[in-house]
Amino acid sequence: MGVRREWHDARHRYAETGCVLVDGNHGSPAAAVFDALGGDYEAAFASSEAHRASLAWLLERLPPAARVLDVGSGTGRPTAAALAAAGHRVLGVDVSPVMVEIASRQVPDAEFRCGDVRSVPFEDGSFDAVCLYFALLQMSRAEQSGLLRRLVRALRPGGLFALATVPLDVEDFDGVFMGRSVRVTSFPAQDVIGLVRDAGLTVLSERSVLFTPAHPDAAPEPQLFLHCRRGETAPAG
Repeated sequence: MGVRREWHDARHRYAETGCVLVDGNHGSPAAAVFDALGGDYEAAFASSEAHRASLAWLLERLPPAARVLDVGSGTGRPTAAALAAAGHRVLGVDVSPVMVEIASRQVPDAEFRCGDVRSVPFEDGSFDAVCLYFALLQMSRAEQSGLLRRLVRALRPGGLFALATVPLDVEDFDGVFMGRSVRVTSFPAQDVIGLVRDAGLTVLSERSVLFTPAHPDAAPEPQLFLHCRRGETAPAG
């Protein structure tokens, strides 16, 4: 009942904002999954030391009052919450209206938009940093590559890019995530590194971990965290 109520509240709250909402039957598969998970997703990943360490890496290097894009911002925790608490200007984008509703309540000092990041417009060079934590996995390989290039163009020269994904060699794989059916596409670790380099980023550090979400239907998953910087020249394409 809690998830259904969150969806009901989100739908009515955003009806007056012009935000395009999708439902679980006719909209984005990713939106349907994360609408259903709601706050359970945050609880399942709350113990991730690697995610907190990645944020610490970013916070140590950002200029004061930096403008940061959080792609796939979820419930706003921990990423947007940590950045906003440090005085940075955060824009979170998520395809799930339930997640955007939760994030807006939990992190009122950040801005959140409900939409598909593949079509949300961004000005070139408008962000000091981009966070992309586990938001690629339900896109095709071509879409992942294209989105990375687009997000790098949205970074200012010298801007920072923090990325995390599940580095598996799978394409349109039908799996189960926290009890929900998902279709996953990803790359092995070296190919992920190659993608970010091709997009115009220099990899400054990388870390691989095995993490088990705190959920009865979750299984251990490999995770790759990359910390990168955009070059001074504009990326190609």
